Amino acid sequence: MAKVAPSILAADFVNLERDIHDIEKNGADWIHVDVMDGTFVPNFSFGLPALKAIRDVTDMTLDVHLMIERPIRYVERFVAAGADWLTIHVEADSRENNVKALEMIRSMGCRAGISLKPGTKAEEAEPYLSLCDLILVMTVQPGFGGQKFKEDMMPKLRALRSRLDEVNPGCVLSVDGGIDGHTAPVCKASGAEILVTGSAYFKASDRKAYVRELQG
Repeated sequence: MAKVAPSILAADFVNLERDIHDIEKNGADWIHVDVMDGTFVPNFSFGLPALKAIRDVTDMTLDVHLMIERPIRYVERFVAAGADWLTIHVEADSRENNVKALEMIRSMGCRAGISLKPGTKAEEAEPYLSLCDLILVMTVQPGFGGQKFKEDMMPKLRALRSRLDEVNPGCVLSVDGGIDGHTAPVCKASGAEILVTGSAYFKASDRKAYVRELQG
């Protein structure tokens, strides 16, 4: 069964606490929190104060995705603010700094992840596989919700699953971007275990049924 992580980037920011409790009652597994700095991606979103506020109103697992330049500067603060899983981007810094960031995350008792943009090859994750609890494959360009799913990312997903089975079988694969009732089965068939879903969750007429469908 896959885990479902609704992304609150697609929530109603004026009623964010209400939407968080909605996610809780509808049986989702995690809450996905997108952090954007306006530099690594052309948009801004949640920061440290928002994450602390979210942590105060829910006990759900917080899956925090840092879309920021040089995340090593902030990972300790995001863990302290309440992240349970913290994912950085391959493309956001040097290999040396990314390794240090992942080690810092894990040293604080948080689960560490690395993410790849659509244009980034699976091989770029190789230096980090043994340090990761999660690999996040973006199935849209990061930065905005509501984009069309890129099915051509499935070979990358399968390649990563095959390599992880060799070097780090406990590491889970996550997908983010355009995930709905039509695309989720394709992702699961290619090895995805975590489904990040944004617009489709909040637009669903029956959100509980939608979560169950994706969990499968």
